[in-house]
Amino acid sequence: MEQKRIEDNLKYLSLLAKDYPDAQAAAAEIVSLQAQLKLPKGTEMYMSDIHGEDRAFSHMMNNASGVIREKIDVALAGNTTEEQRAIYASLVYYPKEKLAEIKQSERNMDGWYRVTLYRLIDVCRHVASKNTRRSVRQAIPKGYEFIIDELLHAHFEDHNKEEYYNQFISAIVNNGMADSFIEAISVVIKRLAVHKLHIVGDLFDRGARPDLVIDKLINHHAVDIQWGNHDVLWMCGATGSPLGVASVVRICAAYNNLEALEDGYGINLRPLSRFAQKTYGDCSVWKPRKAIGYVTDDEIAVAKIHKAISVIMYKLECQVIARNPNFDMADRRMMLKTDFKKGTVNIDGKDYELKDKDFPTVDPDNPAKLTDEEIEVITKLCQGFTQSSRLQDHTRFLYSHGSAYKVENGILMYHGVIPLNEDGSFRTVSFGGRGYKGKELMDYVDYMCRIAYFGDDGSLMKRMGQDILWYLWCGKNSPMFGRSKMTTFENVLLNEKELKVEGKDPYYLYQEDSLVADAILADFGLSGAKCRIINGHVPVKVISGEDPIKAGGKIIVIDGGFSRAYHSKTGIAGYTMVYSSRGVSLRAHQPFTSLQDVVFRNTDIQSKVNVFETMSNRMLVEDTDEGKAIKDLILDLRQLIQAYNKGFIKQSND
Repeated sequence: MEQKRIEDNLKYLSLLAKDYPDAQAAAAEIVSLQAQLKLPKGTEMYMSDIHGEDRAFSHMMNNASGVIREKIDVALAGNTTEEQRAIYASLVYYPKEKLAEIKQSERNMDGWYRVTLYRLIDVCRHVASKNTRRSVRQAIPKGYEFIIDELLHAHFEDHNKEEYYNQFISAIVNNGMADSFIEAISVVIKRLAVHKLHIVGDLFDRGARPDLVIDKLINHHAVDIQWGNHDVLWMCGATGSPLGVASVVRICAAYNNLEALEDGYGINLRPLSRFAQKTYGDCSVWKPRKAIGYVTDDEIAVAKIHKAISVIMYKLECQVIARNPNFDMADRRMMLKTDFKKGTVNIDGKDYELKDKDFPTVDPDNPAKLTDEEIEVITKLCQGFTQSSRLQDHTRFLYSHGSAYKVENGILMYHGVIPLNEDGSFRTVSFGGRGYKGKELMDYVDYMCRIAYFGDDGSLMKRMGQDILWYLWCGKNSPMFGRSKMTTFENVLLNEKELKVEGKDPYYLYQEDSLVADAILADFGLSGAKCRIINGHVPVKVISGEDPIKAGGKIIVIDGGFSRAYHSKTGIAGYTMVYSSRGVSLRAHQPFTSLQDVVFRNTDIQSKVNVFETMSNRMLVEDTDEGKAIKDLILDLRQLIQAYNKGFIKQSND
């Protein structure tokens, strides 16, 4: 029986043998893996809805959502003051900047270096305690592997080696290496503080530099992303979809954030700008949302860009909706509902007057048709998106590290909703003549998102995938949007507030229903008291008393308003969830002020920590999905040893 299993797995075992060339190497790895199973589970951090706010996000990454300060407090509680620990925290977050600040006032830098090095080693040793020595070494910057590894495993109470370790510290200081060593060990502390980072959607939106957010994620050692509707829209644009491109540019113009396109991704907007300035006159209705009161010349120019690209987008929406009747979005073909001669739009049988009636590029008899100039503008923009190497690199990262949903360690993560009917059952959504619901729907849209980018150029499947990417941004049954409609047209061109309401999916009616939560979890293969859903997308209005913990702890909503635009509505500046070996905590963060405040005043983002689940026994690696994978590898290695011993595979030392 065992022999047959070996024979059946021989091809795989032969590949495994390349990493473990003899029985001794395989046995040694088994010993290491079995020990690893008994380590405490690594800390996982969950964030959502960064919305391009690169500065606040960067600080949250540097302080690991407060985890690093907690580690400093534990490691140094016995021999430092609160003020000193705040200084050390700032030093770890921003070592280069903090060192420059300290040098302005510290008279005895050598003495300060010696004390600081010992204390940072203590902090790093505490943070590293949940990791294997191998993984710690992998986290150490090149050139410092031996020094940091040796000091982390030093026993300063060992008098036989006390002078040896002290000599390390003296040599670091005396040879001018203290600054670079502090920077290196700060990197190790920050890397080891968070084992895995989960981003539950929306890296993009109105924030100035989503590209800098993604740069930070690309350099992270272990990150996954569950796409939000803003993410899939940029992915749609990156495929070269004219509607995807127009929609992205419209949002950037609407929030006066063309910087994200021009500086972030090097996309040339001059052809669009020239067309807009030449074609349109008064565009006060289209002024950027950030423009309050007096409007500058630049904002007038952006308003014209906003109008020009919006008209192009409205026309393209009509075309995409027409070729996708399954989208059931005929009511959103706003250009066809508008009487451009009268300057009115008909919604649900009633005419409403437009705030702007000047549409020189619209043919009243064929309002969805682009003019030749509009075709030229959108064609050049599409070329800009597809030829931006930075945008394409970032898009490939979103695909390689992202998905429509993720299940890990009993937690189901998705950005928006699982579409539900009014009675709480799964709603069937039709694509290509077939219905999908629940997990099957999420699997299908994940597949089509990939076809949109990686499919054969010019194929119907690729175009369908591109259209579905756009649909996921704003479609009435989109699991990433979760609303009945996106009122882009109404928000700009109509006064009536009732027409601007975007009805929520019934999913939100059942967020407090634990039975519905259990049904969703079960559809994704999860059951048990510790299984839960993590959502983003809709900011939690803490200021109004809303609780992010819903359905008896089965659903956690972690969109607390990272974007500055939401701070007044939520009362906070974002949530993060931290899942450590000791329990699960939800952290409500106050707004990030500035780098200068952190460096010169030793301030930090103030966070309210709510520990809503404490483990009765500390969770170990063996209790996680990673632990299951390690156990499977151990079984494979045992089988490899048998294959060596029975002569199925030749050992390197034979």
